[in-house]
Amino acid sequence: MKNEKTYELVLTALFTAIIIIMAFTPLGYIPLVVINATVIHIPVILGALFLGPKKGAFLGFVFGLTSFINNTFKAATASAFVFSPVLAADVIGISGVFKSLYICFVPRILVGIIPYFVYILIRHLLKSEQKVWRVVINAVVSVILCISVRAFISNLIEGSAAEVIGTVAGLAVGIVLFVLLTAVIRKKASATVALAYAGMTGAFTNTLFVMSGIFILYKDAYAQALGIAGDAVIDVIMGVVSFNGIVEATVAAILVAGVGLALSQVKPIKGLKD
Repeated sequence: MKNEKTYELVLTALFTAIIIIMAFTPLGYIPLVVINATVIHIPVILGALFLGPKKGAFLGFVFGLTSFINNTFKAATASAFVFSPVLAADVIGISGVFKSLYICFVPRILVGIIPYFVYILIRHLLKSEQKVWRVVINAVVSVILCISVRAFISNLIEGSAAEVIGTVAGLAVGIVLFVLLTAVIRKKASATVALAYAGMTGAFTNTLFVMSGIFILYKDAYAQALGIAGDAVIDVIMGVVSFNGIVEATVAAILVAGVGLALSQVKPIKGLKD
């Protein structure tokens, strides 16, 4: 028991150090031609899986803290106040402190909680004898990817043909993914698939909660900072969700599955008994 606690303490410190290094160096971002995919949430997700949701929440808090520091002292973008209570207080007053605290910390803390329960749920469902759950899970993920690809391409391509191309591409990718998942998911592969889903969920948790928080709490101030009309904020937010979101979710799924499988050879997923 003592060795287990020591191991978890060391692993927590290691994940914390990785988050800090990623946050304050270019290592936290992967350049992908047109955008940078954020990967700082990867150690938070892995920490949640191997250390449990409590320590995962702590790692998420560290992630949020680095975001607060970066946006307060660097303020590299006009919308940095969204993640900085200090800057937000100057922009919209005292209420900005609480709004930015929410956006900066709550989504990141949830990144350290939600993927753990998603992994446990998906693993048990995929290992069950009821194959209908596998079909449902495959269908849900395929539909999400279909919608994301459609939005991604629609934002990437200009012109009247964007919607048609996006819809066709989205349906094609969704169908291919469903067929592949149905073909490859077996009981012995349930851990890999569950890790990939946990990674994808963690990335989407960060993107969706941050961007929805910006829309609900900072719509007008965000529009003013970007120099756009208030009605255009939803388009910008949907663009980020579909554009950055799909790339970051894919990257997270691959990295969490790969690194997670390697770590599971040394330490099993927290709370999971095969």
